[in-house]
Amino acid sequence: MSVVVVDGPMMEEFVDDAEAFGKWTDKHFDMLDTDGNGELSRDELQNRKGKFSSSEFELQSKEEISSLYDILIERFDIDKSGTIDRQEFKALTKEIMLAKARGIGNSPVLVILQGDSLVMRVVQRFSAKK
Repeated sequence: MSVVVVDGPMMEEFVDDAEAFGKWTDKHFDMLDTDGNGELSRDELQNRKGKFSSSEFELQSKEEISSLYDILIERFDIDKSGTIDRQEFKALTKEIMLAKARGIGNSPVLVILQGDSLVMRVVQRFSAKK
């Protein structure tokens, strides 16, 4: 884990970079798609392990977690297949990142990040440009 400084415009710029953002979302989609069928099932999302686990989820009840996945799938499963495909995953990730950027705003904030999180990738990209 690392402590880094990030602001909303940094996050927005990363999301707007189709190549960099696409590489990250493709890599993480492939890691979540454990059966390799090009779709994320509810089981694949709920049973994610390792770097996709979150201590925040461990603090929530199974009912709360199940409700969260119901909302995510309902909101982002555009074709109503019951799964999240690669493009739907990108749309989901983009919406979450832009919401975080709006929440942070223009003021730099300190955040604690895991090594390969999307926000960490934002910080690395921004640092490389300096």
